[in-house]
Amino acid sequence: MQDETRMIRLVVCGAHMSGMGLNSQLTNLGARLETATETAPVYRFYALAGEPKRPGLIRTGEKDGHAIKVEVWLVPSANLGAFAMLIPSPLCLGTVYLQGGESALGFLCEPIGIQGATEITHMASWRTYLNTLQ
Repeated sequence: MQDETRMIRLVVCGAHMSGMGLNSQLTNLGARLETATETAPVYRFYALAGEPKRPGLIRTGEKDGHAIKVEVWLVPSANLGAFAMLIPSPLCLGTVYLQGGESALGFLCEPIGIQGATEITHMASWRTYLNTLQ
């Protein structure tokens, strides 16, 4: 028997975060916010070229990586496939490492996606970056 209430932890770092433009894609699927946290300090963060504005998170390693602010959402497992179909390239889902040694499924960016992108690692937050544009 399949557990219809099983929830998958999903890490988001951009427009799917609380109060942002694509958050309804999660809430419409029955997802709920578990926590706001940070990644492990092994990532570089980019504002990808083009429109719409979206971030790209790339795992690089401990020596040149930083912690990035993220949210962890609980998504019903039965709805995860429908959500994944909404994710445009070069974004993808993969393992995101969190502070404290945990990991979860989350948004990452294919390396080719940072061509023409602006590095915003030092801001450590998509919200902080968006605030600089106003």
